[in-house]
Amino acid sequence: MWAYGKQLTEGVIGPSLPNGGWSITVELHFYLILPLLLFFCRSSPALLLVILALAILGRAYLYHRDGSVQWFAYWTIIGRIDQFLFGILAFQYRRRVVGQHRCVAVAMIGFLLFYWHFDRMGGMLQMGTYPSPAALWIILPTIEALAYSLLIAYYDNTFKPTNGLISGFVARVGQCSYSIYLLHFFFVFWMARFVNERIMDISYFYAALPWAAISFLMFVPLAWLSYTFVEKPFLRIRVPYLRE
Repeated sequence: MWAYGKQLTEGVIGPSLPNGGWSITVELHFYLILPLLLFFCRSSPALLLVILALAILGRAYLYHRDGSVQWFAYWTIIGRIDQFLFGILAFQYRRRVVGQHRCVAVAMIGFLLFYWHFDRMGGMLQMGTYPSPAALWIILPTIEALAYSLLIAYYDNTFKPTNGLISGFVARVGQCSYSIYLLHFFFVFWMARFVNERIMDISYFYAALPWAAISFLMFVPLAWLSYTFVEKPFLRIRVPYLRE
């Protein structure tokens, strides 16, 4: 119990919270600096690009100092700040991507090809070691942030999905997606091992994919219970993000 309490306390500063909880630490650090970011954004959104440049330079310095920057780029606000910055900028300039189907399609195809190559080179274990000594981690957070923010801004402002059977189900899965993320560590490896040992060999991707879909659908009700009884009570105290 003492060790667990110590881990939770340390998790306020470093990404040591278990089972994906490290991302809560990153979010906490972001919200601590959010008032400053909003101040800069109101003065000039371009100032956020200055902060982005400083983040890239900081990662370059850490890479030069340590020979690797993957740990900082993946697990901490030093790398994840790119996603928050581009998220703010994407909201500010969201009207410029409305209906830009061709531009977004080209960007997303390029991003998928890039990630296909990244995965073939080893992904998280690029160059066969962890943390990876690849210099790509200096700018990888920036590439990801740009692609994700562009896609979200485009989709959110171009399409108006109805609350039908399929889109309604997808929306509800999205509501409990953080519970899915935090809880899946307790089940995903056990479920894969159970299917592989008791039912059929799923070492082949196209054999594993249908079972992944089935397992995911079985897991959603549990995540929905977590969302309803753990997350939702706190969501009731939210205040509106936007003011007229």
